[in-house]
Amino acid sequence: MEKEITIYDLAKILALSPATVSRALNDHPAINVKTKALIAEKAAELGYRSNTFASHLRTRKTNTLGVIVPRLNSNFMSTVLAGMEEVANNFGYNLLISQSLESESKEQANAKTMFNSRVDGLLVSVAYDTESIDHFAAFISRNIPVLFFDRVMEHPQCGSVVIDNEQAGYDAARHLLDEGCRRIMHVTGDLRRNVYADRMDGFKRALSEAGIEADSASILSTDLSQDAGKSIADHIDQMPAKPDGLFIANDLCAVTCMQALQEKSYTIPGDIAIVGFNNDPVSQVITPQLTTIFYPGYQMGKTAIMAILAQLNGTKPLIQDPIILRSALIIRRSSKRLGDS
Repeated sequence: MEKEITIYDLAKILALSPATVSRALNDHPAINVKTKALIAEKAAELGYRSNTFASHLRTRKTNTLGVIVPRLNSNFMSTVLAGMEEVANNFGYNLLISQSLESESKEQANAKTMFNSRVDGLLVSVAYDTESIDHFAAFISRNIPVLFFDRVMEHPQCGSVVIDNEQAGYDAARHLLDEGCRRIMHVTGDLRRNVYADRMDGFKRALSEAGIEADSASILSTDLSQDAGKSIADHIDQMPAKPDGLFIANDLCAVTCMQALQEKSYTIPGDIAIVGFNNDPVSQVITPQLTTIFYPGYQMGKTAIMAILAQLNGTKPLIQDPIILRSALIIRRSSKRLGDS
């Protein structure tokens, strides 16, 4: 096995002190440009690699942030991560990303890996079935910042970044009411998660203002998958009193449901007006295009990283009120029953 080149090897070859070589490789201003260039060239030629592990032990910093998400195969989460990457890279941090696959036990394993990897801070969007955040206690007890985003859990020592899901749910239902819908169904995800519970609360508030009771028939809880979209269409087709409006808390599920309903000869929005959530690209390639809620994922990712870096740099405490970002209703043809505008 070939021997690893060290600073001492470089120093011997170049007839310089190890301290000079070390400073040059770390771009120390006390070392002149020509010496830095000479050392960098020889280091590259011999395949020298800096020992970041040893450096991390000395500084107690890895310049790495851990990120745990429910799933990576989501347009929304990809957008969030893109925002995180941009800010993290600009500030010299790397991201260590893992997915819980909607499992609390997998999330616990991810958290342990992040802790053992000595991340400087942790950002988490929790899994469907997460009941407790005890697996983050090791971070909290050592003052390693933990920030929740999108799907959040409350803890007095953890920050959070969310949108106003209650208002977004209200806006979606209010729009369907304004388009003349009176039998509106809401298809939600796991109500243990704040994003779905809050959207449902907004949905109920809009119906209540219109004098309509949200009964058990008007709320359907699913996993919001593509398969669920097809099952929702089958369920609606068998209902004696079919809904004339549908608010589905995920665009991909909404689009699959639309296609299944159209295959059963329902017209959209004539028979059923539909609103989705997230403003995924798929919302614009379906016919008719899907009315949806714009969820600022990229901004959420950037904001979350800025918040955790502010605590790491000592400029701002992470423990504060949730950071709430604005969403927006984007009206397209799938819900326009009255007029052409």
